[in-house]
Amino acid sequence: MSLLWTADELIAAMDGRPFGTMPTGVTGISIDTRTLKTGEAFFAIKGETMDGHDFATAAVKAGAAILVVAEGKLPALGRLTAPMIVVPDVLVGLEKLGIAARARSSAKIIAVTGSVGKTTTKEALRHVLSAAGKVHASDKSFNNHWGVPLTLARMPAECDYAVFEIGMNHAGEIRPLVKMVRPHIAIVTLIAPAHLGHFNSEDEIAVAKAEIFEGVEPGGHALLNRDDARYKLLEKAAKAARVKHVVGFGAHGRAQVRLMRCELKADHSLISVKIGGNHLEAKVGAPGRHIVQNALAVIAAARLAGADVEKVTAALADLVPESGRGRQHRLAADAGAFTLIDESYNANPASMKAAMELLDATPIAGEGRRIAVLGDMLELGSHSAELHAGLAKIITETNTDIVLMAGPDMKNLADTLPEKIRKEYRASADDLKPILLKEIGPGDVVMVKSSKGVGFSKLVDALLNRFPACAGGQKPN
Repeated sequence: MSLLWTADELIAAMDGRPFGTMPTGVTGISIDTRTLKTGEAFFAIKGETMDGHDFATAAVKAGAAILVVAEGKLPALGRLTAPMIVVPDVLVGLEKLGIAARARSSAKIIAVTGSVGKTTTKEALRHVLSAAGKVHASDKSFNNHWGVPLTLARMPAECDYAVFEIGMNHAGEIRPLVKMVRPHIAIVTLIAPAHLGHFNSEDEIAVAKAEIFEGVEPGGHALLNRDDARYKLLEKAAKAARVKHVVGFGAHGRAQVRLMRCELKADHSLISVKIGGNHLEAKVGAPGRHIVQNALAVIAAARLAGADVEKVTAALADLVPESGRGRQHRLAADAGAFTLIDESYNANPASMKAAMELLDATPIAGEGRRIAVLGDMLELGSHSAELHAGLAKIITETNTDIVLMAGPDMKNLADTLPEKIRKEYRASADDLKPILLKEIGPGDVVMVKSSKGVGFSKLVDALLNRFPACAGGQKPN
C-alpha cells in the first residue's frame, strides 16, 4: 500500500518532535484502535470521556506505525518503545496535518452543511463523482471539530474531488472548520428547525450555517436551495462573505439548476433538470422527494467541479440510501412480505415530513397498512412539545394507518393525533418493540424514524433479526 504521509512530512506539518526510530511513513490516519489498520499513525486525542493515550499500547498491538502523543503524557507512557511524534496538543497536531493536506491538494473541494440532508448529499457526491475521477470524502458523519481535520489529514495528495461534511450545534462551530477545508463549492442543503435548543429561530440557524461561506476559495461558488424559505438570507450572507458565484437549485422558477419534472416511484424517482441551457433526464435510485432535492445539489456541484455531467447523471441511477437514512428492506412475513424503511439515524420536523411523504408514496400490497414508528426528535429545546404535537397535521395529511410512538416528547404527538388514526404509545423503544413485532403483517410498509440518541435503530435490528430477507431485498451481513 502506498504511503499517505512520510514520517518527515508528518513531523514538519505538525512541528513535532520525533521519539524513537521513525519508519519511512504511514499508510493512513486513525484515532480509534478498534478500526486502526497496520501501518497507520495513531493520534492519541483526548476527548470528553476518553483519552487516546490510554489506548497507546492497544494501538501498538494493532500495528500502528507511529503514535502521535502529547508532550505532557510522555512520562505516563512509560516503557512504550514505539516510534512517536511528540506535540504540545494532539488535536491541534491533527488540525495542522489537515491544513497541510489541504495545502498540497489540487482537488476540487466541496463542503456540505444544512439542517437535513448533509450526509445523504455527501454520500451521493462520493458515489456519482467516483464515476468521473478519484474521490475522497468524509467517513460516516465525521463533521465536527475532530472529524473534519481527520478527514482532511486522510486526504491523499492525488485525488480529483474531495467532499467534506460540516455540521454544528452552536454558532461559531462551522467557521474554523471551513477555513481549514477552504472549499471551491459550499452547499447548504436546507434550513430547518434542528438544534433549536441552542437557537431562538430558524433565521439564527441560517446565520450559523452561513459561516460556511467564509472559507470559500476566491472565485468559488455558494450552492443554495432555491426552494428554502431562508434562501434570500443565505444569498445575502454569501455575497457579504464575497463568494463570487451564488447558484440556486430547486423547482423555483429562478433556480439556475431547475427541476422541470419529477415522477416519484416506490423505489426511485425520474427527473428532468434544466441546467446551463441544457435539459438532463435522470433516474435517482433512492426514493423520496427530499432525495430529489439533494440530487439537484449533487448535479449542480458536479458540474461546477468540472466533472463529466453525463457520467454523474448516469451514476445517480445506482444511488442507494445509507443505513438509517431511508434504506429499504423487503422482509418475509407469514405468507407474504412487507417493506421496512429505516430512517432511524436522525429526525427533526423537516426530515419527519420527508419521511412521512416517503411512507405515503410507498405502495402497500393486499390488505397491508402504512405503519409509522416514531421516536423523539432531540435538541429542540423549549420548542419541543409544540413541534412534536405539530407532526399530527403532517400525519393526518397522509394515508398512514397506524402510528406507534415512544419517548417522552412523543407523548405530545400521541395526545394530539385524532382518534381516526390508530395509535399506540409507550415510554421507550424497548417497551414498544413487542407491540411492533406483533403488529407486522404481509403487505405492510413500516417506516421507523427518530433521532439517533433515542435508540430506535434497535427496533430496526429487531425486525431484521425476526423476519428473513426476501429475494433481492437489502439486508446487512
